[in-house]
Amino acid sequence: MLRSFALRPIPAAALILAVALLPLTTCAPRPDSGDASGPVPASTSYEDLVTLFGEWRDFEKPVLVDGVYNYTAPAMAEQHRELARYRARLAAIDPSGWPVVQQVDHYVVGTEMNGLEFYHRALRPWARNPAFYVSIFSAESDVPAHEGPVIHGWIDTWTYDYPLSPESAAELTDRIGAIPAILEQARGNLVEDAADLWRMGIGAFQGQSAALARLAERVAGTSADLDAAIQEAIVASDQFAVWLEAELPSKNGFSGVGVDNYNWYMSNVHLVPYTWNDQLTMMRRELARSVASLKLEEHRNRDLPEQERIASAEDYDRLFNEAVTEYMRFLDEEDLYTVREYDDYALRERIGRFSPADGLRGFFSEVSYRDPLTMRTHGHHWFDLAMMENDPHPSQIRRVPLLYNIWDSRAEGMATGMEEWMMHAGLFDDSPRSRELIWILVAQRAARAIGGLMMHGNERTIQEAVDFAAEWTPRGYMPADSATVWGEQHFYLTQPGYGTSYLVGKQMIEQLMAERAFQLGDEFTLEGFMNELHATGLIPMSLITWELTGNKPEILEGMEQ
Repeated sequence: MLRSFALRPIPAAALILAVALLPLTTCAPRPDSGDASGPVPASTSYEDLVTLFGEWRDFEKPVLVDGVYNYTAPAMAEQHRELARYRARLAAIDPSGWPVVQQVDHYVVGTEMNGLEFYHRALRPWARNPAFYVSIFSAESDVPAHEGPVIHGWIDTWTYDYPLSPESAAELTDRIGAIPAILEQARGNLVEDAADLWRMGIGAFQGQSAALARLAERVAGTSADLDAAIQEAIVASDQFAVWLEAELPSKNGFSGVGVDNYNWYMSNVHLVPYTWNDQLTMMRRELARSVASLKLEEHRNRDLPEQERIASAEDYDRLFNEAVTEYMRFLDEEDLYTVREYDDYALRERIGRFSPADGLRGFFSEVSYRDPLTMRTHGHHWFDLAMMENDPHPSQIRRVPLLYNIWDSRAEGMATGMEEWMMHAGLFDDSPRSRELIWILVAQRAARAIGGLMMHGNERTIQEAVDFAAEWTPRGYMPADSATVWGEQHFYLTQPGYGTSYLVGKQMIEQLMAERAFQLGDEFTLEGFMNELHATGLIPMSLITWELTGNKPEILEGMEQ
C-alpha cells in the first residue's frame, strides 16, 4: 500500500489527505462556487466531470486586478480556502461505473487540483521564487507547457508573426505594459527565505531585460506605444534585479521542499510510485550503469578515430537534414513507430542553425555536433506536440496541456528513452562512436537528477548540485560554469521531480512495455506498443499503464485511501 506522507509545514486548516485526489484552486471565488461548507450534489455523470474541468481551469487563474494577476497573500489565502469546494465537487462525482478511459480522466482532474494544493502548502512560488515573476519567453518549449512554475499572463513572444500587425502591437503593448506593476506586486509577495531561489532570480531578470532589449530591436518603429512599454519593462526588470541583489545577503534558508513534501508530491500529483530515497537509488544506479557502459564502448572502439565536430554552416545544414531523413527512414522501415505525415516537418523545423565557437558550445550541442542523429531521437518531443495539434485527443480533458508539469514522466520519459532504445534497435550500428554519446547523455541525466534530489532534500546548495553534475558528466562536456548546468539545476529546484522524470519516466515506460509484452505474447509489436501509448495522450505514466493494461497501479489505489 502507498505510504502516507504529510506535507510540512501543514497549517491547522489544512485539508485531510484522505481526499488527496480532489481539486484545488488558485484564484478568488467565483459566483458559482457557492459555500464551501454547503452540500454538493452527488453525480455519476462523465459530462459533469467535463463541466467541472472547464470551471476548474477558469478558477485556477488568479483574478486580474488592473491588468495584473493577484498573487498577494490575502488573495492566495482566499483561493486556498476556496479549494475545498472544488475538491468536494470532484469527490461527489462517482466514476466507478465508467470505462477505464473515463476513470483516468477523473484522476487527471484530481492530480491537477492536488498540484495547486502543493503550490499552496509547500512550493508557494509567488512567495519564495523571484523567477516565478518572469513574464517574457522568447523560444518555444519542446514539452506541452512551460517547464516549472510560471506566472499567469506570461508572454510567448515567439507566437507572434513579425512584423507585427497593428492588433498584435496593441496587444503586446498592453501585456508588456503590465510588467512594472507585476514586479511592484512581487516585491510585497516575496517574503520567504529561500536563498538559492533568490540568488538565481537575479540572473533570471537580467535575462528578461536582455530578451526585452532584443524584442525592442526587432519591433522598433512598429508602434511608439510598444517601444515605450518595452523600455519601461526593461527599466523595471533591471531595477527588480538590483533589488533582489540588495536583499540577497538577508537570505540564508534552504530552497528545497524537503523529503516529506517531495514524496507527497510524487505520490499525489505526478503519480510516480518512487520516493525520494527510491529515486536517489535509481539515479545512482543509472549513473554507474551509464559510465560503465561508456567505458566498455570506448574500449570496444579504441582503434576507431575520434568523432570530429561539425565545423561549418554548410556541413551543419546538410548533416542535420540528413539525420532527420535517416531517422524517419529508420523508424518506418524497422516498424518501430507509425510515422505520421507531419512528423518529418515537426522534427526538421527544429534543427536550428550553425553556431561558430572556439570552445564548448553547450552540452547538447557537444553531442549533436559530433552526430546530429543522436539528439533527433530526443526530438520525439516535437512528434508529441505535432500530435496534440493535428490529432487532438478525443477527451476534452486530455487535449490541452496538463498543469504543473504532470505530463513529465510521459513526455520526458519517452524522449529520453528513445535515445537508448533506438541505439539498442540498431540506429547507430554503423556509427559505433555515437553509441558512446548515448551513454554520455544517460550519465548527464543521472548526474543532474542526483543534484536536484539533493537540493530538494535540503542536503546540497545549488552550487554543490552544479559542481556534482558537472564533475560526473563525462568528457567535461558540461563544465561547472556553463549556462546549461546552472539553468538546469535552477529549473529542477523550482520544479520538484522534473530532474528525475527523464530516467524515472523512461523506467516506467519500460515497465509498461514489459507488461504489455507479457499480456499480448506473440501479438506484441514495438510499433503497436508505440501507437497505443501515443493514443492515450500526454498524461502521467501510471494512468497510461492502467488504461492500457487494465491493471490499476498501486499508487492509484493508495490515493483513494
